[in-house]
Amino acid sequence: MKASDYFTLPESLAHFRPFFLPDALPWEWVRQIGPALAAHRFGPALRHSSAGVTIEGPVHIDPSVKLPGHATIIGPVWIGAGTQIRPGAFIRGNVIAGEGCILGNSSEFKNCLLMDGVQAAHFNYVGDSVLGNRAHLGAGAICSNLRLDQKEVVVHLPQGPVATGLRKLGAILGDGAEVGCNAVLNPGAILGPRSLVMPAIAFGGVLAPATIARFRQAVSFVSRRF
Repeated sequence: MKASDYFTLPESLAHFRPFFLPDALPWEWVRQIGPALAAHRFGPALRHSSAGVTIEGPVHIDPSVKLPGHATIIGPVWIGAGTQIRPGAFIRGNVIAGEGCILGNSSEFKNCLLMDGVQAAHFNYVGDSVLGNRAHLGAGAICSNLRLDQKEVVVHLPQGPVATGLRKLGAILGDGAEVGCNAVLNPGAILGPRSLVMPAIAFGGVLAPATIARFRQAVSFVSRRF
């Protein structure tokens, strides 16, 4: 398993490429978000454009990004061209977003990498996660990043469990992955490219590319390729 099996860092984020190696384990990219931003040379401090927007710390926001009436952005943060920041967004450090993303209303983002065209438009939580190009979270979908027992997150691969060394790890979504409304991705969930998690279920483990995770019974899932 390697990052390039799930996503390709877009050209809009090419200046961060030395930190996100295609042969690395995909969750190792989560570790690299902070160092990538720490090495970036930010420009002059931004000033918020309205009384309802708070901007603190080193922040890059492309000039094409229109700020909403109210939001909180705490650096380090890097936001690419054409991205939408919608009202009530809480962007609270170590966030990289490529071009054409949606950081939605009443959604929270923390220590995450969003590649081009990612949509997290309504009431989402994205923490300690990597979302590939054109990945989409339906309204209320959550990337849970902390186990209830607060122990190390373990990724459950088909060949067996693998310790990540991370106490906080959200979800890894491949290019084009879709998550239905009000679904919860358990810590360490990995979704292959073009895979889909149906609405209102809790999913954990690894979902193969182009596969649907469906709710079948209270404690089981069935997957089907499409």
